[in-house]
Amino acid sequence: MGDAVMSADRSDDEAPEGPPAFALTSGRVRGYHRTAVDSFLASARRTFESGGDELAAEDVRTASFPLVKGGYVVADVDAALGRVEDAFAARERERMVRTHGAGAWVEQARSDAQVILDHLARPKRHLFARTGVLTFGYRIDEVDHVSTRIVRYLRDGDALTAEQLRSAAFRMQRGGYREEQVDALLDATINVILAVR
Repeated sequence: MGDAVMSADRSDDEAPEGPPAFALTSGRVRGYHRTAVDSFLASARRTFESGGDELAAEDVRTASFPLVKGGYVVADVDAALGRVEDAFAARERERMVRTHGAGAWVEQARSDAQVILDHLARPKRHLFARTGVLTFGYRIDEVDHVSTRIVRYLRDGDALTAEQLRSAAFRMQRGGYREEQVDALLDATINVILAVR
């Protein structure tokens, strides 16, 4: 959620007029660029209120902003983006049900869940492709732990929320799992969770 894009030591010089929409960082702590966040959220609001399809739930989840001094507190923005994503996902679900029926929606969610389960049926420590021995990737044991929770959610109905997956963070290790593969599976699982809410 709200992937950070590192920037130089600049501050949020172009901060909008008026009170900030979120708490601001101070000192050396960096936060999301205020103007970038405000512009994205304004665009999302316009799209949602007009019923347009310029943005989808996935676009909200993968939005990224530069990190700057005096920017918005990351956790606050990410929480708000989670709520916006939920709203877009609910609207997408309603449109699909209205157009194709509830059965088609459920069948799509079931099919997506099975694809995830099939992927996670691989042996532990081999769930995803690995980086080279000199390249960093996600820590394998931590990803395997989250993957086990996903399997228990999809197969056994154990509790797991989209918020928990959005906030999942993994330490890095040489020869770890490739980030893009892990992130794609987490995104697919979030889609399933939002589909069956």
